[in-house]
Amino acid sequence: MQLRRLIFRTLAMTAIGFAAVSVARAADTLKIGLVASFTGPFASYGTQMYAGMKAYMLLNGDEVAGKKIEIIRRDTGGAGPEVARRDSQELVTREKVDFLVGYGLTPEAMASASIAQESKTPLLVMNASTSAIVQKSDYIARVSMTTAQGSAATGLWALKSDMKKVVSLVSDYGPGIDSEAAFKKVYTEGGGKIIDSIRVPLNNPDFAPFMLRIHDLKPDAVFVFVPAGEQSISFMKSYQSRGLAAEGIKVIGPGGLTDEHVLPSMGDEALGVITAFHYSTAHDSPENKKFLQAYAQANPREGRANFMTVGGYDGMDVIYQVARKLNGVIDGDKAMSIIKGMHIDSPRGPVTIDPETRDVIQTEYIRKVERVDGKLQNVEFAQFADMKDPGK
Repeated sequence: MQLRRLIFRTLAMTAIGFAAVSVARAADTLKIGLVASFTGPFASYGTQMYAGMKAYMLLNGDEVAGKKIEIIRRDTGGAGPEVARRDSQELVTREKVDFLVGYGLTPEAMASASIAQESKTPLLVMNASTSAIVQKSDYIARVSMTTAQGSAATGLWALKSDMKKVVSLVSDYGPGIDSEAAFKKVYTEGGGKIIDSIRVPLNNPDFAPFMLRIHDLKPDAVFVFVPAGEQSISFMKSYQSRGLAAEGIKVIGPGGLTDEHVLPSMGDEALGVITAFHYSTAHDSPENKKFLQAYAQANPREGRANFMTVGGYDGMDVIYQVARKLNGVIDGDKAMSIIKGMHIDSPRGPVTIDPETRDVIQTEYIRKVERVDGKLQNVEFAQFADMKDPGK
């Protein structure tokens, strides 16, 4: 019996020792839970956001307010909202993260909102762009964009360019519907006419029959929103092969259509496409040059930086600003109070987190795809400053 008691006491003291070490380590660590797709059809979303986070840490160090930064990644695989919700729950309850970040797709962010709300964990959206996301929890803020911002700017530019009739073609899900609504409101109120509205399936649409329909309608332009990547490449190839470019029908839309990460795969089909967006690698500023150098150094095996990379980069800036002001002790309510109205010196230009909506206020640039020094780039030639989300 005495031997048993001795063994039990020894084990108990050892367990207490391990717990003390664990607590001490946790006290010296600021944990960030990154929820995004790293495999599957949207694998580039998580990869690019993480690449931006690494670029920021390369420039600013991997410690802030005396805390070592630890990024814990969870791969949703693009499998759906329940996987993202489960990942967010585990990060909060098991890993005890201080921030939830990432969320490349709207359903992922929507499903995780209740986790942020119940646990009072700040959640920074680095890409998902449906306007309603930030309204789902008091602990959500967005550092990326809303689909409505670029779409509204596209409508303003179309009116200034005397485009009198347009066909809209958008993916049939939240961001696509938001995009169409924002463009339509600005464009029709200014006197433009939408002569047809086409919704295409989110997964693997065949664009060929829609191209025939657009060709027969002969609009001045087609306004397009489809997810960046395989679908935007497929759309542009179909647009060229079906003769719409030869007919003088222009392509306009928010900037994800000609995302820098996929421009090389589009080839010359993308030349001349006009988009409105908050970021281009061609943006001429000291902040962007510094960012691109850090990105290349931190991610030597990745392709070009893009808007999702900037979302990851700017999200880390928010975290560092909050950590410094709270001396590394993260409290959800205090963190959100600091985030509201926060200013970011972003590679895209000046950014403010709207103190009322917790959404992003930024410049929308009008860009044209051109070949510069042998590479396709979105070259900025006009802008609309300080755009709030028109979807609210």
